[in-house]
Amino acid sequence: MISYKKSPWALDINELLKILEVSPEKGLSHREAGSRLEKYGKNRLRSKSKKSAISIFIDQWKSLIILLLAAAAVVSLVFGQHLESVAIIVAIILNVLIGFFTELRATRSMEALHRISSINTNVIRDGESREEPSENIVPGDILEIEAGNVIPADLRIIESSRLNVDESALTGESVPVSKNADTVPEDNDISERGNMLFKGTSVTKGSAKAVAAYTGMDTELGRIAHLTEEAEEDISPLEKRLERLGHRLIWITLGIGVLITVLGIMNNRDIFVITKTAIALAVAAIPEGLPIVATIALARGMWRMAKKNAVINRLSAVETLGATTVICTDKTGTLTENKMIVGMIALPQSGGEGVEEVDLTPGNSKEKITSSEEINFKKLLETTVLSSKAELKNISEEGWPEGSGEPMEIALLALGRKNGVEREPLLEKLPEQREETFDSRKKMMATFHKEKGSYRVAVKGAPEAVLNVCSRIGTGEENDRDLTENDIEKWTAQNERMASGGLRILAVATKSTDDLDSNPYEELTFLGFTGFMDPPRKNVAEVISACRNAGIRVVMITGDHSATAKSIGLSVKLIDTEDAEVAPGKRLLDPADLSDDEKQKLIKTSIFARVSPEQKYNLVKLHKEQREVVAMTGDGINDAPALKKADIGIAMGRRSTQVAKEAADMVLKDDSFRTIVTAVSQGRAIFDNIRKFIIFLLSGNAGEIMIVAFPILINSSLPLLPLQILYLNLIGDVLLALALGVGRDDPSKMLRPPRHKNEAILTRSHWLEIIGYALIIAIPVLSGFYLALGRMDMSLDRAVTVSFLSLAFSRIWHVFNMRDSNSGLFKNDITRNPFVWGALALCI
Repeated sequence: MISYKKSPWALDINELLKILEVSPEKGLSHREAGSRLEKYGKNRLRSKSKKSAISIFIDQWKSLIILLLAAAAVVSLVFGQHLESVAIIVAIILNVLIGFFTELRATRSMEALHRISSINTNVIRDGESREEPSENIVPGDILEIEAGNVIPADLRIIESSRLNVDESALTGESVPVSKNADTVPEDNDISERGNMLFKGTSVTKGSAKAVAAYTGMDTELGRIAHLTEEAEEDISPLEKRLERLGHRLIWITLGIGVLITVLGIMNNRDIFVITKTAIALAVAAIPEGLPIVATIALARGMWRMAKKNAVINRLSAVETLGATTVICTDKTGTLTENKMIVGMIALPQSGGEGVEEVDLTPGNSKEKITSSEEINFKKLLETTVLSSKAELKNISEEGWPEGSGEPMEIALLALGRKNGVEREPLLEKLPEQREETFDSRKKMMATFHKEKGSYRVAVKGAPEAVLNVCSRIGTGEENDRDLTENDIEKWTAQNERMASGGLRILAVATKSTDDLDSNPYEELTFLGFTGFMDPPRKNVAEVISACRNAGIRVVMITGDHSATAKSIGLSVKLIDTEDAEVAPGKRLLDPADLSDDEKQKLIKTSIFARVSPEQKYNLVKLHKEQREVVAMTGDGINDAPALKKADIGIAMGRRSTQVAKEAADMVLKDDSFRTIVTAVSQGRAIFDNIRKFIIFLLSGNAGEIMIVAFPILINSSLPLLPLQILYLNLIGDVLLALALGVGRDDPSKMLRPPRHKNEAILTRSHWLEIIGYALIIAIPVLSGFYLALGRMDMSLDRAVTVSFLSLAFSRIWHVFNMRDSNSGLFKNDITRNPFVWGALALCI
């Protein structure tokens, strides 16, 4: 990496070229380029050495629950229980394969980043322009950039013409940004470095000559790649809980086996029978149906979510969503429509004295202008349509403009069409004779149009720039009047007011001249402002309210300006007052570098603006440090590290880069925030279902243990045979547990707070519940057994049959105990589940 005394964007371009020892006309020599290639390396992203597929496969067997189930399968096989053994082996294989393919998929996000480097670009070497593979670009190379090019390295602009670049994948900016060669301050954020072109972004308009300042891993994209490599995907909450449960079951299983064997030997039981019984009970203590039922429950949830536009890349992500406590969401396209429209215009009132604001948001009654200022509006409308070079194809039924070119110009043409002003017919009346392209220094553009022996000049640009070159103001009458200092102050304040509302402002002006070669930017008549907006999605405010009811915080992270972010935050009810703080991204340092007070302030903040990739990553780390379960939405290359670091990464399906999709756990096909909340509800239902069938399995198994342990304690005959225990576990457990696992979600689940991140699948109250149910199952079975032996004077074989059938039906009817505690006795989630009735029929 080249050492600069100041960052390349803060250096004078001539000083930078001197440091890089290159001439912008001749470029580097082939020999020097080769030397630098050896010194600085290829212009590509470094990849970490990946584990082989075999080692990933072996790692899947290191789970305690898997090893325990494998032991159970071996024991079942030794005792001739082939069907039981096969069922356990199938569960093991399914879990191992799912884990294997999930981990293998994790390597793809870096591969997607590498594919960005596979392009060619025009480089000046030895005074000649030639095409070179982007990986051969070195610091100091002079590049020629044109519209449509993908930027191959981080470049400092030497000269440019009408250069606009789409940096949305890197910065989150929703529209292309203008670029020029002007030096900018050292501490400017990435989105404010107007003289830099970044690797992986694309040129939408114009051309430039630029010098390579950083290549390979030294680029901004390289930093993102490094963060993505380092962002270790944590084990999901469900996986952690199942692992903890596995630890407990190991000790429970060993304890049961040892206890039963010791008691049997102390009571002089047949050592073979008692050992076989102990092993059968030990195997019974392991809910061998748990992994396969959990897998199927998650897979069914995954299928349901796919039908609702949420595609899951990682199976455990279904349940992880249910535990989510914080959703960090992008603004553009998630909370907003990602459509540029004219949301407001500001016109001079009659006589040019005051300001009339006209709200043009979709559905507003004033969308068609009918006011006393119609003359001013018509002039403004014609001027904007004449000076717009985009092509409007159509306006959708919802009112969104569609076309090619600058989004703002498409929006202006759409406004014209809605009000009967089309560009082509207008150009036939006022043919274009000259164009003054947008100048990033002057911040304006102009077109000249022939009109009755003279020329009409149409100008639009930044408000402060246009106001500075206007001498008159439209009055809505035949004669305009002079623009006064008071007018300028009034319209400057209007600009600030509209900008604080989240609008992007263009000022519009015109004049008539006899000289086609005259300066377009003098003696202009000011016509007003157009304010552009990306409107909020419908019902987003309701969805955010639903998140609050569910105990989930929503945090907006955007690359846009703070005023725009605050405006959207207010409109979607993310914040309640104008006084709510919008924190700049530069405050999001690594949590290790923040004080406790700073951390608490950031944690309570709901909106962050001008956020860089590393800052997004730091915010996720900060929330995870506070034991939050974090969901992060994103669509750009810049989002990949945070998506991977989050507990649940969510990519936008319609506009996401491949990098973001590969790093995410879930992809939204409709880019809708509502779909996230639907997925959260489904995740909560999945966890509740998993908890239900675990309680169902363990309470039934615990009942069996009590049924066998009590007779051994009192040195009585055994009411169950080892084979009967294994048979009931296979027939009575898996089918009903599976039916519980695929139960539907209930809207009431979104009216309670999320589970604590560290809450076990089974809490102390659940273990007490399991013991209680076990006693309810065991006492009637033992009573029936002793009644059959005693009062009814049955043989031992017949009495064992009584206890066997009593236990079988006790376990079957036990499924109805798994209903939600606040549901009805006859109408509840269990009785409404058709799979439960089907499983009951098969079990009986």
